[in-house]
Amino acid sequence: MNTPQNLRYTKSDEWVRVDSDDTVTVGISDYAQHELGELVYVELPEVGATLKAGANLGVVESVKAVGELYSPVEGEVLEVNTSTTDDPTIINNSPYEDGWLVKLRVQNPDLSELLDADAYAAYRS
Repeated sequence: MNTPQNLRYTKSDEWVRVDSDDTVTVGISDYAQHELGELVYVELPEVGATLKAGANLGVVESVKAVGELYSPVEGEVLEVNTSTTDDPTIINNSPYEDGWLVKLRVQNPDLSELLDADAYAAYRS
């Protein structure tokens, strides 16, 4: 399982990367994409939507399961990775680089309540 050290993780398998003082990028973990299998559909929020931490962020569907996505932090959707909605397998092939899902503007990018890479790896082992 690939678990980059520079990210924070949720127990529902989303990851978060702080990009600037008020912007974060969100995606699903390598573990999640592996467990789901080949992704065939991705539904993401509209740009401008405001998400609460723990609220529904979207849906991913694979040939064997449907998974709900949850926002790890509160913020406004600045950008949606439409490449993943056009070709969901991008997430399978590159969950941490090309397969990111949304960029959010946040008030406080304090991610201390989320799991660090070691804690997430231990949780998933």
